[in-house]
Amino acid sequence: MFSATSAARWSKTLLLASVALFFTLVVFNNTTDFYSNYQFVQHVLSMDSTFPGNRAMWRALHPPAIQLAFYLGIIAWELVNTVLCWVGAVALFRAHNLPAGVFTQAKRIGIIALTAGLLLWLVAFLSIGAEWFLMWQSKQWNGQEAAFRMFTVEALILALLLMPEPAPAP
Repeated sequence: MFSATSAARWSKTLLLASVALFFTLVVFNNTTDFYSNYQFVQHVLSMDSTFPGNRAMWRALHPPAIQLAFYLGIIAWELVNTVLCWVGAVALFRAHNLPAGVFTQAKRIGIIALTAGLLLWLVAFLSIGAEWFLMWQSKQWNGQEAAFRMFTVEALILALLLMPEPAPAP
């Protein structure tokens, strides 16, 4: 039988590994099917599907080199996040049976990884994409729902990871 401490540690480890798996698949998809999501970035940055006549069109970025740089930046951020999540999950796995202080120290990389993921969704997609480039106005090229979903998932896992370990049973 699992103790409460062991179950909590497995939960934290497996959920962090699940985020690592998610980012692994995202990076895989963005590199093996490069142009599918590159089109998304192109349309968001060019603002070509926002409301007709909006007064913010001066924000649009049309140069392909800038659009490509944005997309490569997102992929790089996702790749770094992937590595951090896997390293964090392995650190938690290795510290699973060690004293609470050691397990707490092992959480550091996972905390950094989940924070980096939250920043990706909040800064790149919800702030820059949705608000600056008015992605919310597009019916076809609106990634807010997916970004919010992933922000929420990672935030909940981060909150769980930040929780202190249960005290061992006497």
